[in-house]
Amino acid sequence: MSRIKIVNLLKSESPIDNVTIKGWIRTKRDSKTFSFLEINDGSCLRNIQVVVDETISNYEEIKKLTTGSAISVTGRLIASQGKGQSWEITAETVEMIHLAPESFPLQKKRHSDEFLRSIAHLRPRTNKYGAVFRIRSEMAYAVHQFFREREFRYIHTPILTGSDCEGAGEMFRVTTLGPGQTDYENDFFGKEANLTVSGQLEVEMFALSLGDVYTFGPTFRAENSNTSRHASEFWMIEPEMAFCDLSGNMDLGEEMIKFLVQFLFDNCAEDLNLFARFVDKSLMASLQNVLENKFERLLYKDAIAILEKCGENFEFPVSYGMDMQSEHERFLAEKHFKKPLIVYNFPKTIKPFYMRVNDDNETVASMDILVPRIGEIIGGSQREERLDILTARMQKTQMEKEDYWWYLESRVFGSVPHSGFGLGFERLIMMVTGITNIRDVIAFPRTPKNIDF
Repeated sequence: MSRIKIVNLLKSESPIDNVTIKGWIRTKRDSKTFSFLEINDGSCLRNIQVVVDETISNYEEIKKLTTGSAISVTGRLIASQGKGQSWEITAETVEMIHLAPESFPLQKKRHSDEFLRSIAHLRPRTNKYGAVFRIRSEMAYAVHQFFREREFRYIHTPILTGSDCEGAGEMFRVTTLGPGQTDYENDFFGKEANLTVSGQLEVEMFALSLGDVYTFGPTFRAENSNTSRHASEFWMIEPEMAFCDLSGNMDLGEEMIKFLVQFLFDNCAEDLNLFARFVDKSLMASLQNVLENKFERLLYKDAIAILEKCGENFEFPVSYGMDMQSEHERFLAEKHFKKPLIVYNFPKTIKPFYMRVNDDNETVASMDILVPRIGEIIGGSQREERLDILTARMQKTQMEKEDYWWYLESRVFGSVPHSGFGLGFERLIMMVTGITNIRDVIAFPRTPKNIDF
C-alpha cells in the first residue's frame, strides 16, 4: 500500500493493520531480540517508534541500520506501552532504502546554529529546522488565504528589471557581456538589467487596473551587510490598493499581521510550542501582545521627541530627519509602548521618490509598523498619484525619467490615490518563532561571501 504520513497516523483513534511509513531513522537501540527505531518523515515534529523483532527475515540487516538511514516499514499501528507516545508500529517488513554512513553529522545532541548553517542541506532533519520550515510553509499559505478572502488578485511581477524601485543603486547586475564590458546596447536586453529589489512599481500598474492586488516573491539587495537582520535574497509580500489612502493602508497592515499570528496559533501549535520552550520563553506572550492590542499610531516627529527625551544611550544619536535604526524601533515597541505601533509621516528627504508628499511639503504619507523583538516588519506608503509632483521628486533625486516613462504614464491615464506596503517574509518568520538570525529562517541563505548550496 502507499505510505501514510506520520502526522496522520498519530491522529488515529484506533489501531490500524497493514500501514506503511517511509522516513529516516532518528535514533535506534537494540536488545537481544528486538530493535527500537525512532522514525521521522518530516510531516510533523514527533517521531513514531517502530518495534522490530528477530523473527523478521532480514533482522541481521536491520541491526546494521544507522542514524540518518532511509527505510520503509509496513506493520500494525498499536497503542504504545512506552511513555510519551500514544502509538507505535510493530513491524512486519522493514526495507532498507539507503544506509547512511556512521559519519552522519546529525547526532542526538543539540548542535549550534552556526554548525547547522554549514550543513544547510541536512539541517531540516533537526527538530528546530524541520519546525521552522513547516511554519514557513504554513505562513506562505496563510498569506495567500488572507488576500484571497479579501478579493485581492495575485500578480507575478518580474525578477529581472531595468528599474531601481528604491533608487539606492544596491542592485545585482544581470549581463551576458564579458568582464569589464559596459556596452549595454549589445547586452541581452539592450540596456542595463538587474535583479529586482521590489515588485512594487509593477504591481502598482495592476492596482490601477484590477483594484486590489499583491505580489509575493523573491527580491535581491546588493547591500554589503552581514548583520543578523539582512540577507541578499529574501521574500517580500507587497499588496497594492487602488482608491486607498494611508489610513486604509495602515489598517490592512495591522489586520494582516494579526491574521497571520492567529493562523499560526490555529494551525501550527505543536511546532510553535517547540520555539516557545527552547528558543524564546517569552514568545507566546509576545504573540498574544500582537493579537490583543490595538496598534499605537504615532507621528514620526512625536516618535523622535520620545526618543530624544527617553534617556537611553543609543549607538546612533537621535535627531529629527534621521531614519530610525533597529535600536530606536525596538525601544519604542518593547520599552515605551510595550506593544506594536505604527510610525507615520516621515520626512520626505529620507524616503523614496514614489511616496505621496503631504500638504506640509516636508513629510510624505509613509508608515512603518514596528513590533517587539523585531522592530520594523512592514514599510509602506500612499503613492504619489500627481504627475507634476512625482516628476519633480524624480528630478530632485536625479532619476532618469526616460527609464520610468511607463510609470509616469500611469499618472496620465486615470490616475487615482493608491497605497501599499512591503512585509518582509523572513522577518515575519523571525517574529513568530523567536529566531533572531535571518539566516535561520530561509532554507539556503544568501549573504555577502556566502553562496554555498
